[in-house]
Amino acid sequence: MTRKTITIREKFNAPIAEVFGTLSNHEKFGEICGINMTRIHDGTDGANGLGSIRTIKIGPLPAFEETITGFTPNEFIEYKITRGSPIKNHIGTLKFSEDNNQTVLDYTIKLESKIPFTTGIIKAALQNGISKGLSKYARSF
Repeated sequence: MTRKTITIREKFNAPIAEVFGTLSNHEKFGEICGINMTRIHDGTDGANGLGSIRTIKIGPLPAFEETITGFTPNEFIEYKITRGSPIKNHIGTLKFSEDNNQTVLDYTIKLESKIPFTTGIIKAALQNGISKGLSKYARSF
């Protein structure tokens, strides 16, 4: 199976603290990206922080879980799928920085499907949905 990478860069006309606060909130992030996402376990350093777990339900597929494995406020979020997904070797990283009074988000997802020949299809669907949601959120400022 082939591992694929999604890279998304989005700029927001808002302070890092505001953008990070919204995108680190599991339910709000889910709303922005059009994903049914719910926090089911609080993190050790805050509800949505390190160690927090969210469940994700997409269409008719069974729900799966993602765990926050890296968290630095206003700088960095890392998560991995930890239970119940047809995707393996999945890791997402969100890096936040500032440029000309804008917040810059560099979002990378690496993934591989357990089902042969479907990694590209999953990649395209994820990239399309997340990109559209983040772009719409960026235009809200």
